[in-house]
Amino acid sequence: MNITTRRATLDDAPQLADIARRTFFDTFTGTCTEVDMASFLEAYYNLDLVKAELSNEQDMYFLAESGGQLVGYLRFMEDYASLPMMKQWKALELKRIYVDKPFHGQGVAQVLIDLVFTYAAEHQYEVVWLGVWEHNKKAQRFYEKYGFVNSGHTHYFPIGNTPQTDFWFWKYL
Repeated sequence: MNITTRRATLDDAPQLADIARRTFFDTFTGTCTEVDMASFLEAYYNLDLVKAELSNEQDMYFLAESGGQLVGYLRFMEDYASLPMMKQWKALELKRIYVDKPFHGQGVAQVLIDLVFTYAAEHQYEVVWLGVWEHNKKAQRFYEKYGFVNSGHTHYFPIGNTPQTDFWFWKYL
């Protein structure tokens, strides 16, 4: 599978919002109520919010494509709001990395994670960090394969009224 990446633009907003909603739903369906899922998707993956995020030069969205089809995406930025202790380093937060379900296991996630590490090295970041759901063992194994470790820190990440906890993983560069 030939995978290319490029920075997302405002023109990509509708397609990006669509894959973001779909991949989040595919990943977390069954972990919360349908009402909570629907309200979460509307709040965090609506077109206006995606456009606003794409308009922020510091908010880095990249798309993975194959054969002209969007197959995955990632979002990262230097943002310390979720874990202020990271301010002691030049840190890059990997906010999202998702691959459309039909393309799982085809190297898309590897291409995207490599892009983050390349960007981090080029911009002299000291650490890359991310939140991963405590019950998503598959994702945890993926991150560990790339050198991330569980920091021992957690954060509350509810989907609507459904409580969930994420582990903070990090990798020092």
